[in-house]
Amino acid sequence: MAKNTQPVLKRCRTLGIEPGFMGIDKTSKRKPNQNRRKQSEYAVQLNEKQKVKFVYGLLEKQFRNTFEKAAKRPGSTGENLLIMLERRFDNVVYRLGFAATRREARQLVSHGHFTVNGKKANIPSMELNEGDVIAVKEKSKSSPKFKQIRDMIITTPKWVTIDVEKLEGKIVALPKREDIDVPIAEHHIVELYSK
Repeated sequence: MAKNTQPVLKRCRTLGIEPGFMGIDKTSKRKPNQNRRKQSEYAVQLNEKQKVKFVYGLLEKQFRNTFEKAAKRPGSTGENLLIMLERRFDNVVYRLGFAATRREARQLVSHGHFTVNGKKANIPSMELNEGDVIAVKEKSKSSPKFKQIRDMIITTPKWVTIDVEKLEGKIVALPKREDIDVPIAEHHIVELYSK
């Protein structure tokens, strides 16, 4: 399985993303290069696509397949794409506060620490629906990682709720475009793929 091993802070600086959106508290000491020439239209579109791929941890083929599924759904393709990415299992685990970063959430999911609606689930790209309940497995609750979550104060988006004592969360509504806090201009991605 391919995976992205690029340094996160360096990639954030290149794409113009604040490290906080990646779940990292560090800041880069170097300032982004202010003397760059004006970017072409294609460069702006490509940068937006690379930004979304990097934030959600997807490779090109996965991203392209997700875009094609979003294009087939009714409504705005760009909004559908972002909503589909927010509904991914690994992203929901991150949004619930069970992991500090999306990369960590992906690893926890693939190692089988969670159940969805009481059934074993270990596919990070699985798209979750309204009403799905994500819970930490009984065997995993005793691990130090999940014990420390009980002591933390977790803030979640309004489309998910968490019960910290039971270590389970629920999707109470599907996410909307305004619930996505990452600064993305999705219309550039749609324009790039419609060429």
